Amino acid sequence: MTIAGSLRVVEAGARVYRRTWRGSVISTFLNPVLYLVAMGVGLGELVDEGTGGAALDLPYLTFLAPGLLAAAAMQAAAGDASYPVMAGIKWRKTYEATLSTPISVPELLVGHLGWVTLRITFVATVFAAIMTLFDATTVTEGMAAVPPAVLTGLAFAAAITAYTARLKNETGLASLFRFGIVPLFLFSGTFFPIEQLPDFLEPLAYLTPLWHGVELCRGLALGLDFTVAPLISVAYLLAWAAAGGYLATRTLQRRLIA
Repeated sequence: MTIAGSLRVVEAGARVYRRTWRGSVISTFLNPVLYLVAMGVGLGELVDEGTGGAALDLPYLTFLAPGLLAAAAMQAAAGDASYPVMAGIKWRKTYEATLSTPISVPELLVGHLGWVTLRITFVATVFAAIMTLFDATTVTEGMAAVPPAVLTGLAFAAAITAYTARLKNETGLASLFRFGIVPLFLFSGTFFPIEQLPDFLEPLAYLTPLWHGVELCRGLALGLDFTVAPLISVAYLLAWAAAGGYLATRTLQRRLIA
């Protein structure tokens, strides 16, 4: 495997995005504003007036924003690692065209994940900047939360790419978002501490990669104590990324080469 081959795949993704970027403007720039206004300001005012703000020891908008940052990275990764991968394998067959060149399957996967990482970095940076405009955190702390958000997105991108590579049709992708991404978004600590979940669900929340991403982003953006050691969360997310990358490589190899 060579870096040059992977960079060619990244370049291809950038060239395509140069013509399609307008379709992502709303999700990248407007969604953070809408979420923070509706959930952070609107709902947050009700939470702060009740007992929720006192229980959190900080305004709800401030508590919510870093969690949404990690969730936005997850959602961006899921979007780029699902239907575009299916298109490359089945519909447009761009992966077969790529592999007809000297580029190998590992180079294709690394390039794909490299381009997704760049996309996630842009999304997370924009979200962090909007967080500071809402005075949810400082510029320095907001930018400090970007790397763990990107790592969270990479963990999901690798795992979802491996999942998508196994699918024969797109119905499995709808199930992924309905039964995977949406529940994680709601119950992995983004909107409320997972200690408020029923006792039997709380341990499951600790096992989700999004919770570790939320934990890292919230701790760095707000200067809060971490529930688990940050290195454990980083290692856990790296393990998801490594395992997903390994499985995706093997699956793509079998499906496109063998």
